[in-house]
Amino acid sequence: MLPLVALLLGVGALAGFTAGLFGIGGGAVMVPALFYAFTAFGVDPDVIMHCAVATSASVIIVNGYRSTRSHLARGSVDMDLLWPRAWWRSYGLWIGVGSFVGAWWLAPRLGSDMLTLIFAVVAFIVALQFVIGRPDFTLRETVPGGAAPPLVGGSVGALSAIMGIGGGSLSVPLLTLCGVPVHRAVGTAAGFGLAIAVPATAGFVLSGWDVAGRPPLSLGYVNLAGFAVIVASAWFTVPLGTVAAHRLKAVPLRRIFGICLALVALNMARKAGLF
Repeated sequence: MLPLVALLLGVGALAGFTAGLFGIGGGAVMVPALFYAFTAFGVDPDVIMHCAVATSASVIIVNGYRSTRSHLARGSVDMDLLWPRAWWRSYGLWIGVGSFVGAWWLAPRLGSDMLTLIFAVVAFIVALQFVIGRPDFTLRETVPGGAAPPLVGGSVGALSAIMGIGGGSLSVPLLTLCGVPVHRAVGTAAGFGLAIAVPATAGFVLSGWDVAGRPPLSLGYVNLAGFAVIVASAWFTVPLGTVAAHRLKAVPLRRIFGICLALVALNMARKAGLF
């Protein structure tokens, strides 16, 4: 018990730091750790990944809130993307809608192995982008409007929800490809993470309400004990990550994180039986 609690405290600290540093919510760190913790506790394999991504999503509510406030104070959140006056054009709104649909409707229809495999594949692609991607490469000068917010935002939200991530791993590269400066992309992605985490958590609570095999102290698929332990340490490290994001050179940090994420993704793919 104590080694697992210590592990989750360390994971929480790292997840909070990466949430502030990269605007990614920390789910890429939390989901694998929760997966292994729930496995060690003997949780039903059919719901292990559902509980891991749901608990991760609940923690991202706190991480996203802390990270967004820290980046707002530095003027690095694009509110025209997160919540413009014409609210139906809001990426934040449609990301939230996609997130709820992903958690409430899509995730329960996918087996634990499929969720694990999706996480592994997408995480590995994201890791490659962190390692070999060019932060200064752009495809266009502005973020698209029109049908893009519901289509792109909804897709990012749904995929992020079933992976238990804050969406920054997907939205930061998308924003930088559309000409958004990297620091502004990170800050805005933190706001997207909050827009993902709240409806995703609600969806996982509803979809897992009567499911058997969940770990003790769970509300739907969300494990309250895991949430409490991780938040206890993540709360203090999110602002540190935000400060680091504005002071440190991003390229070496991105590559180190990308390599670690790739190794985690490969191990999760092995757990899902891909090889």
